[in-house]
Amino acid sequence: MAAQPVSPPPQPGDPAPASVPGQVTAADGPAPGGRGRRMAAPSGPSLSPSRAADFKTCPLLFRFRTVDKLPETPSADQVRGTLIHAVLERLFDLPAADRTPEAAAALVAPEWEKLVAQEPELASLFAAEPPVAAGPSGSPAARSAGTQTDPATDGGVSDPATDGELSNPAAGGRLSDPAAGGQSGPAAGGQLSDPAAGGQSGPAAGGQQSPAAGGGLMRDPAAVAAEADATGQAALVDVPSGAAEAARIAAFLSGARDLLAGYFAVEDPRRLEPAERESLISTMIGDELLLRGYIDRLDVSPAGDLRVVDYKTGGAPRQAFEGRALFQLKFYALVLWRTRGVVPRALRLLYLKDAEALDYSPEAGELERFERTLLALSQAIERAKRDRDFRPKPSRLCGWCSHQSLCPEFGGTPPPYPETAAITDLTSGAEPDRVATLLRDDPLG
Repeated sequence: MAAQPVSPPPQPGDPAPASVPGQVTAADGPAPGGRGRRMAAPSGPSLSPSRAADFKTCPLLFRFRTVDKLPETPSADQVRGTLIHAVLERLFDLPAADRTPEAAAALVAPEWEKLVAQEPELASLFAAEPPVAAGPSGSPAARSAGTQTDPATDGGVSDPATDGELSNPAAGGRLSDPAAGGQSGPAAGGQLSDPAAGGQSGPAAGGQQSPAAGGGLMRDPAAVAAEADATGQAALVDVPSGAAEAARIAAFLSGARDLLAGYFAVEDPRRLEPAERESLISTMIGDELLLRGYIDRLDVSPAGDLRVVDYKTGGAPRQAFEGRALFQLKFYALVLWRTRGVVPRALRLLYLKDAEALDYSPEAGELERFERTLLALSQAIERAKRDRDFRPKPSRLCGWCSHQSLCPEFGGTPPPYPETAAITDLTSGAEPDRVATLLRDDPLG
């Protein structure tokens, strides 16, 4: 796909648009030029981008999260992502001129206090040292090395109209936004990587997985490294044991401030006025499937161009998980197109750890094919529910999964299938993409 220029977002002092052309509500009926409409509550099959990606990644993971609704304890790396998202949301509450690196850093401690007040058990994450990788791997994920393709988009459903399309994000153009202070990282060339086009994924790309400390399960070394980074282990070697917990929390907060520095390296928030933040969007497709999800940020230019922005703060290897991130952004683009009649001009991934901004420009035909993929995916999910057949799919992502003890690939046994399992993966009271709020920056979240 050819690169396209991105119109600059509204500048401070520019009047905010009263509405976005093509935006509709349930009472308005279908959007102009599209079939989408907003729905207040699901009455049939429904999908969020995370749960759709779960099923493509591993049907058994989908079952554990959506049908069994098994709890997941967040890691420090995941919680740090939640904290950064909260800080960036609050940053845009400030007057434009006050959105400085110092102001963002000052928000870290109070936002952390709010998170702990909401979830007191978070403090226990720093009571003990994170696991350390050791020894070679014999995990099923490691055994699948050399055969894995894009973990976010491979397998599960094959659609001749879209086969291969999702696994080729590098076909998108490189975009930058000088007006917003945006930069594209030289290491990535400003493009989204494609494992099939020379990028690697799976254990061969990042080393084999290693047993988690204290058990026979497996953890990806990158997951262990991300946890050690989030808790500042390298800086705590000489800290007395009695002061270790407080030192880990201090290192955790310091690491969050470092990630914010990466944000300011790629964007200048003083020159941005987001149209929406942490916004729930939804639409019906094919008169049968409800799509819902939260977007981190939506920018609307004075000309009406849309840009979807997603913050990435975790330590997961990008070459292995970038496809999943693009799947998520295409999901949002489809919903926005069907509800507002406008194809987003750019889908932006902001990698705070690497201080890089990667943009992708979708096209209407591409989103139509993606829509058919989601319909086929929903049908596959409904068949799996009807047959109670959710099979594991070994890949590198196994090393980031917290349900290995129940997975047959690791010698475990899934719990009995719930007799009262919901017909759909979302109920009217559930919040899509926030099934586990604190897992929002999890590679599997």
